[in-house]
Amino acid sequence: MSIKLKQLNDLFGTCLSKKIFCLEDQLGPICIDSRKIKKGDFFIPLVGENFNGHKFIFEAYKKGAQGTIISDDFNEQIPENFLYWQVKDTLIAFQQLAFIYRKSLSSKIVGITGSTGKTTTREILRAILETTFKVHSSSNNNNNDFGVPLTLFEANHSHEIILVEMAMRGLGEIKRLSNCSGPDIAVITNIGSAHIGRLGSIQNIAKAKCEIISKLNHMGVVIIPGNDDLLSESLNNVWKGKVIKVGIIESNLINKGISKNKDLSYKYDLCGEFDFSSNTLKVEENIFNLPLKGKHNAINFLISLAVAKELRVDMERLTKMNVQLPEGRSQTFSVGGITVYDETYNASPESVRASLEFMIRKKGRHFVVLGTMYELGEYSNYFHEEIAKFICDMKIDGLVLVGEDKCLEVFNKYSYLIPNFCRVNKSEEAIIPLSNWLRDGDSLLLKASRKIRLEKLIPFIKTTFNHL
Repeated sequence: MSIKLKQLNDLFGTCLSKKIFCLEDQLGPICIDSRKIKKGDFFIPLVGENFNGHKFIFEAYKKGAQGTIISDDFNEQIPENFLYWQVKDTLIAFQQLAFIYRKSLSSKIVGITGSTGKTTTREILRAILETTFKVHSSSNNNNNDFGVPLTLFEANHSHEIILVEMAMRGLGEIKRLSNCSGPDIAVITNIGSAHIGRLGSIQNIAKAKCEIISKLNHMGVVIIPGNDDLLSESLNNVWKGKVIKVGIIESNLINKGISKNKDLSYKYDLCGEFDFSSNTLKVEENIFNLPLKGKHNAINFLISLAVAKELRVDMERLTKMNVQLPEGRSQTFSVGGITVYDETYNASPESVRASLEFMIRKKGRHFVVLGTMYELGEYSNYFHEEIAKFICDMKIDGLVLVGEDKCLEVFNKYSYLIPNFCRVNKSEEAIIPLSNWLRDGDSLLLKASRKIRLEKLIPFIKTTFNHL
């Protein structure tokens, strides 16, 4: 850890412990989980809805922690020979320390946010950049107030690039994450309706995502999809620096004369030609075999490619990439002749549409298990009905709805347009109608918000259809 203890005095005020320490002493490794404390660690007690790390300060001391910080409202006794500083908010202090550490690194920071596609873009970008650089990246769900500082503290001086995924549930959160990480390149994958229940409008969502520029290097760049006028307008209100707009056109549309690349040159700084049949993307004179399937993933790849070009990656290196996504995201498996698209991790109206559009291109019959899309607030019925109409337009052969939420009732008036329709309360119960409907050659999409736990259905699918 390249933070000196005297920097804590500068940041938080004089150490309140009676123990004497050398101002040149280094801050020990940061730990926020008292169960994982090792001798010499520096313990930061964070406070959440269901926990308060201050309860474990004495435990950290007994395990040999170097010191701690405490909030102003904590008034219990601290061991005399335990270093400690008092702050207004331990979370903000945690993030401030992360930024000090970040500044000590020579790494380039790429911040990634967006309504959908954050993790996919992060993993595609990691695979691209690892062909050239030593890369450290956010992992799992370390994309929030706690996770972003941890990602930074996990990096070291050997890392040339750090990828920081930034999620949010309200205004101000991404601003804190930007202030914590100080990105050199900012990526906004898209603006969608996820979390609209909390933020109230698409305009507020765009505003929240554009907070990523709060601590963006003034010589940095923002990379965004070029077909989102709301995002462009929101970004223009807060950022006057370099912006790269990307976009794709499908090869079949070009062949039909509907559009041509030259018609897009005024709109996109980087344009790709996507061929669905071969799952390739032509960018300038290069043709890339995409590591993940679908138009939505082609856009994520193009965004990643724009970052790579900014970092001067040799495009010829990108012939072999291994993209590993967490379970429930862009996963496909076959069982008994049935192709299953596992998108169980989360769902928003935009991601449901993208998954349906991808599946429907596969020959054969198409079935969907769909769970409630949460955090849509007063717009919940509206968006669920829009998806119901979209499913009918797609001429889906069967739909199982999972969940007890009233917003799913809007599907009832469209059920007569779906050849096979059923509603169940729990994920596992969907196997009953599926076992009667599915046969060799069918496709099945699994999509729901995290709360539904739709992944619980997968073992039943594998057991039931393995014999086909």
